[in-house]
Amino acid sequence: MGSNTISRALIASLVLAATVSLCIAVDVTYDRRGLVIDGKRRVLVSGSIHYPRSTPEMWPDLIQKSKEGGLDIIETYVFWDMHEPARGQYDFTGRKDLVKFLKLVGEAGLYVHLRIGPYVCAEWNYGGFPLWLHFIPGIQLRTDNEPYKAEMKRFVTKIVELMKQENLYASQGGPIILSQIENEYGNIDWEYGPKAKSYIEWAAELAISMNAEVPWVMCQQNNAPQSMINTCNGFYCDQFSPNSDQKPKFWTELWSGWFTSWGDPVPYRPAEDVAFAAARFYQLNGTLVNYYMYHGGTNFGRTSGGPFISTTYDYDAPIDEFGLLRQPKWGHLRDLHQAIKLCEDAMVEADGKTSSLGSNAEATIYKTESGKCAAFLANMDNQKDQTVYFNGNYYDLPAWSVSILPDCKNVVYNTAKINSVTATTKFATSGASFSGWSWFREPVGISSNSAFQLLGLVEQINTTSDKSDYLWYSLSTQINPSDPLLRDGSQILLHIDTLGHVFHAFVNGKRIGSGNSHINKASIEVPVTLEPGTNKIDLLSVTVGLKNYGAFFDLSGAGITGPVKLKGLSNGSTIDLSSEYWTYQIGLKGEESGLSTGSSPLWSSTPALPKYTPLTWYKATFSAPPGNSPVAMEFKGMQKGQAWINGQSIGRYWPASIVKADAKCSNCNYRGGYDQNKCLAGCGKSTQQYYHVPRSWLKPSGNVLVMMEEIGGNPTHVSLATREIGPICARVSETFPAPIASWNSNHLQSNASVPTLSLECPSPNQVISELQFASFGNPHGTCGSFTQGRCRSRRARRVVQKACVGKPRCSIEVSVTNLGDPCPNVTKSLAVQATCA
Repeated sequence: MGSNTISRALIASLVLAATVSLCIAVDVTYDRRGLVIDGKRRVLVSGSIHYPRSTPEMWPDLIQKSKEGGLDIIETYVFWDMHEPARGQYDFTGRKDLVKFLKLVGEAGLYVHLRIGPYVCAEWNYGGFPLWLHFIPGIQLRTDNEPYKAEMKRFVTKIVELMKQENLYASQGGPIILSQIENEYGNIDWEYGPKAKSYIEWAAELAISMNAEVPWVMCQQNNAPQSMINTCNGFYCDQFSPNSDQKPKFWTELWSGWFTSWGDPVPYRPAEDVAFAAARFYQLNGTLVNYYMYHGGTNFGRTSGGPFISTTYDYDAPIDEFGLLRQPKWGHLRDLHQAIKLCEDAMVEADGKTSSLGSNAEATIYKTESGKCAAFLANMDNQKDQTVYFNGNYYDLPAWSVSILPDCKNVVYNTAKINSVTATTKFATSGASFSGWSWFREPVGISSNSAFQLLGLVEQINTTSDKSDYLWYSLSTQINPSDPLLRDGSQILLHIDTLGHVFHAFVNGKRIGSGNSHINKASIEVPVTLEPGTNKIDLLSVTVGLKNYGAFFDLSGAGITGPVKLKGLSNGSTIDLSSEYWTYQIGLKGEESGLSTGSSPLWSSTPALPKYTPLTWYKATFSAPPGNSPVAMEFKGMQKGQAWINGQSIGRYWPASIVKADAKCSNCNYRGGYDQNKCLAGCGKSTQQYYHVPRSWLKPSGNVLVMMEEIGGNPTHVSLATREIGPICARVSETFPAPIASWNSNHLQSNASVPTLSLECPSPNQVISELQFASFGNPHGTCGSFTQGRCRSRRARRVVQKACVGKPRCSIEVSVTNLGDPCPNVTKSLAVQATCA
């Protein structure tokens, strides 16, 4: 057999061995240097994928891409609200099929970290708690409170017993090797007073009593009991130390990006900085890193929290919301993981010893008694590149980077030098058309027999139990013709004090305005015209996801709690309506009538399709776009509402939520400390333009779209799009290491003696069809905007053309021998852009 055949056979045998190993009971323990699996200490890479944020049909592909990206572990929360929507009534079907998801992970040869919580945060509605907890008499969540502890124990026991029944723990031959109790409690536990400590001790005892035979984690809990491994969450955790020298250094959440909120720019995090953060953690004796998120997914239905968290939960993760690889982030981190694995033998046997290499530069060496040696060289300066002297050699370190030397001599990887392909993505209009429009005008105000009347204004969440986003507040008030409000043509304002999140105001059946509040309490005033006699005031209060984080977040309210007043602007007269008898209706008539399923006698198609009318339900049919590309909905012409495809909720849409044009969006330099406000995009645009429609929810034809538009829009402008991969690019310098895949772990020798640029089409049935750009010298720009520099080789394009066109993948040595030397004594780069077909 040739060397390639031998390599493929070796890889296949290793994959088979890994898969088989997960069918055999293994012992999982830990010591101060790491997790110990069947007596072998490990350096591990993990990534978060939340099963309900994708579909079961997507799970195998997401898991496989995670494995190919170098992950050992898939980490997920367990979402209590989804599994127990009513007390004692459990649901583990569809996207909630936790057992199926975990079994797929195990079948792929990967491990699982199961974060039971049961509080999850996760930008998830109500932090993952079912709202019925709130109504248990005497309950106080997340503290030493007997009613809460009883419910928490019952649910944790339910999940652990389910895992045992399905043989999912490592001791049973399953994939679960770690579990978590509670979540980020240490950030806010001081606000709960002395009971916080006793609660944490109780939670630890509960976890251990489950006899799951795996280590338990408490993240962000510096005072975690000795039976728990306390871990770090954050953008950087290299300086973190566990609270005992007998515990390993674990990072449960390396934030690969950040979530998006309605009205705000879209955060992103450069691949170089994510790699730098992870490499620094491994450098300083860390042995487990988990990317949060590795695939973020979608907040389908009403699952997003916040409030005001968007429907997309893409998180700028290595695998994007639609399940496509985000390149170069995915590839650059894959290369990092391979480099870390080359260091594993030395790292698990020795402690890293760190020494200074000069200003903002340091080296860490892992050296064993048997002679194994691995080193990390770091330049923490956020501006200056440095040349450092280490172990008898000089090394060039770009600013804000880490170089990895698995033999303490050869650099196989640098976090600032991306050697993987870059793939651009775009949305392409599918051409699918919507037909057979019908509609239903939601009544303004009270329309249900279940409406009720109360004195004064009520808080929304306690009233609706979050069964709907919507709560009507309705009042009829008499205005005397002689009332000062109507004298002298005074402008009248309707003053509303609200706890949020959104409201729409109607007077005498006409919408007079809308408002929203991102803060706990806001006062909003809307001009109104009143008539002598009876005036009907209808206020529709709308939640946009319940709060999910912070001490006592469960007590945060919503709705129009008042005062509500009529104010004469010029004469100062006021009528306070707050203490009147208001009539309330939970939800909309269309919800009660099941319009979201598409089948109801309420639908009408005459006389003409209403446009730009508030509170209107729309229905149409369409055919699925051809092909296999991911599908998205673009709600052009609409403003705010909810949408369903074939009865499945794709979530809230809000195209009218526009990011301010003068927000701080700009090109982002990866060098220097990152936070969620550093790298922003989307200024002047809708916070979210495209909404994921899973392929598995679609039929070839006869699909039904239902929308409930709150403010008013033109549904005929709505369109479908497909998520497509555009040009692929790469840029490699003469100073780059040889490709990480070329290094032999046994003798640490590279099959390639020089840097190599590689391209690969994203789909297996594609070939590189066209070379759009190729330049060796000093090309400028980035993928999609490359331009020639003054220094460029005449030979380069011909060499790349011959090596790549007509092939699914290709590699080109980046050397003057191969590409020519257009400018001697100048460091040169090869930049290539191509298309696949």
